[in-house]
Amino acid sequence: MRTKRHPIIEEDLKRIASSSLPWERLFGRTVLITGANGFVPAYMLETLLYLNDVSNAGVRVVAMVRNREKAMRRFAHLVQRQDLAIHVQDVRDAYLGPRSVDFVIHAASQASPKFFGVDPVGTFEANVLGTQHMLQLAHESKSEGFLFFSSGEVYGQPANSSKLVSESDYGYLDPLNARSCYSEGKRAGETLCACWHSQYGVPGKIVRLSHTYGPGMELNDGRVFADFVADIVAGRDIVLKSDGSARRPFCYLADATEAYFRVLLIGTAGEAYNVGSRTQCSVLELAETLCRLFPEQACKVVRQARAVGDQYVPSPVQGFELDLSRIRALGWEATTSIEEGFRRTVESYR
Repeated sequence: MRTKRHPIIEEDLKRIASSSLPWERLFGRTVLITGANGFVPAYMLETLLYLNDVSNAGVRVVAMVRNREKAMRRFAHLVQRQDLAIHVQDVRDAYLGPRSVDFVIHAASQASPKFFGVDPVGTFEANVLGTQHMLQLAHESKSEGFLFFSSGEVYGQPANSSKLVSESDYGYLDPLNARSCYSEGKRAGETLCACWHSQYGVPGKIVRLSHTYGPGMELNDGRVFADFVADIVAGRDIVLKSDGSARRPFCYLADATEAYFRVLLIGTAGEAYNVGSRTQCSVLELAETLCRLFPEQACKVVRQARAVGDQYVPSPVQGFELDLSRIRALGWEATTSIEEGFRRTVESYR
């Protein structure tokens, strides 16, 4: 259990906070973050408290989590701070925390496919019931900002996967496939944001994440990039359970976090923004890159059939590339290379 930030994370936070954004909009405000234990929203939480440290920003953060023990481990270096309050409850239940919040960042959702097969109901409800509760809170609090974490999975299978997929493109999803609990749940959550913005003026904004990695990932997450990092950290061979040809746009967490704040602070209410990297690599290329980056671990890539009873439910959607024009128009670009991002990620676990 760490009692202070890892130097890699400290460097990332310094870089995020140095971005040319109107951070003063957050000064003296209360920000509620749901799913704050998750490695993506946790970086937003860390950034806000870092702003307090370096800019005397006076931000008050309410971290909403389901698991207090996990929060105590994840935020061991922060739990004694007066600017952080841990609120424990399931986002699917009626909200019982502080009522007056200026900004809501709703990121509570199971995101790993290993959960989609065993808890599709919980996955769907966090994005529908949870989003409804948070939008109602934002409306009652007259919140200045609302950010919903969605996913590129809302696009389903585009009719033409060779073209860039923009925020207005949608493809096929099977609503009767339980694997759709995540993608259809995110679609429903987005529609709720649109409805509350249209009818009540709640300033909902949406970020659609692609494959995001970085410090703080659960190494038993079940997604291939987390598995690969776990293998390198442990000095194990990387096991491929496919041919490794699937291509993914891997985006480093610090880059992505700046994009999330950019949308929250200067994005247009009622709009969705793709957030990802323009640089893609195949799963096999990623595995080989990690082995090459850390030769001292003596790891190699081996192939293995998926075991019977494996709970991971792969997406039926094949890879496609996101159109990043809208988020780039806000002045954002992912700048961390795959080699540098995964090097920093592995080192953050040492």
